[in-house]
Amino acid sequence: MHTDFFRSRNKLLGLALTAIAAAIVIAGLASRRSQAEMIADRAAANRVPSVVLVSAARLERAPLALPARLEAWASAPIHARVDGYLRDWSADIGTQVKAGQQLARIDTPELDQQLLQSQAELASARSTLALSASTAKRWRELRAIDAVSQQETDEKLGDLSARQSAVAALQASMERVQALKRYARLVAPFDGVVTARNTDTGALVSAGGAAGNALFVVADVRRLRVYVNVPQRQVAQVAPGAQAQLAVPERPGQTYAATVLSLSQAIDAGSGAMLVQLAVDNNQGELLAGRFATVSFAGAAAGKGISVPPGALIFGKDGVRVATVTANNTVRLKKVSIARDFGNVVELAGGIDGLEKIIDSPPDGLLDGDMVKVATAR
Repeated sequence: MHTDFFRSRNKLLGLALTAIAAAIVIAGLASRRSQAEMIADRAAANRVPSVVLVSAARLERAPLALPARLEAWASAPIHARVDGYLRDWSADIGTQVKAGQQLARIDTPELDQQLLQSQAELASARSTLALSASTAKRWRELRAIDAVSQQETDEKLGDLSARQSAVAALQASMERVQALKRYARLVAPFDGVVTARNTDTGALVSAGGAAGNALFVVADVRRLRVYVNVPQRQVAQVAPGAQAQLAVPERPGQTYAATVLSLSQAIDAGSGAMLVQLAVDNNQGELLAGRFATVSFAGAAAGKGISVPPGALIFGKDGVRVATVTANNTVRLKKVSIARDFGNVVELAGGIDGLEKIIDSPPDGLLDGDMVKVATAR
C-alpha cells in the first residue's frame, strides 16, 4: 500500500514538473516573439525619415548691387619718339597738368647732327637749283633766236626740273628731322594728372617702347568710366541712360550718381554676364581710378522674390530642386532656378509659388512619392 502511494506521488510530481517546464518554454517563446515584433515595428518606423519643414519667404528685392572697377576717362602713356638722354623733367606723379604743358626734355645729339646735315644739303641743292634756273632761262632766250638747238634747250629744262625735285626732297627730309626734333619735348596731350613717372635725369631714352614702359602716364580723372558685369538675367533691366548709385569702401555711407553710357551687346560665355559702361563725375577728386566699387541699379529692384534657406536646395544631374511635402506627407520634388544668392537665403526665380512646405536639409536619396514623418516645422 505504501508502495502504491509513493508511486502515485512521484507520478503527480513528474506531471507538475513537466507542466512547469512547458509553461516556461511557452513564456520564453512568447517573449521572443514580442521582442521581434517590437524590432520589426521599430525598423518600419525608421524606414520613414523624419524631416524638418521650412516655409518659403517673400523677399523684398534690394537694388541690384554688383562689383565694378573705376577707370580714368582718358589715360595716355607717354613714350619717347626720339633717341637720346633725358635732360630734365618738370612733372612728377600727382602733378596737375594742362594740355601742351612740358613734362620733360630729351637731349638728342645724333638728331641734331642729322638736322645740320639736312640743312647743309638743302642749301647746296638750292644753290645748284638757282644756277640751273639761270641756265635754263638763257637757253630759252637763245632758242628764241635759233642760236641753239631744241634738243639742247630741252636738256637744260630737264636739268632744271630734276634740280627742283631734288630740292623738294631735301626740304621734306629736313622738315621730317625738324618734326622729330620737336618730340624732344614731352608734353601732356590733355588736361589731367600725372599718374606715373618711370624715368629720371640722364636716363637713356629710346624711340618707341613696349607697353608698360612709358616714361609718363597722364590721366583725365575729372570724369571716370565705370565697368560692371551684369548677369544675363538682369540685363533686360539695364539700358543706356539708366541711373545708378556708386559706393566705394574707403568712403562708407557716401554714394555717387552714375549714368549708364553703353552696353557691350554680347554675353560673355565665361561669366554669363554683359559688360556695361557707366560714367560718374569726379570734379572733387574723391574717386580714384583703378579702384573697385559697388554699383546699385535701382531700376532692377522691382517686384518681390521667393527665398529659401540654402540647405533646402538639392543639386544634382536634374538641376536645382527643392523637396516639398504634400498634405498626406509624401514628397514632391520641384525644379527651381536661382536668381541671387544672399548667403543666408537664396532668391528663387521660379518653380514654386511660396505656399509649399519645404524640407530643410533633405536626406540623401529622397525620391518623389516617398513617405516622410514631419518632426518639426519652422
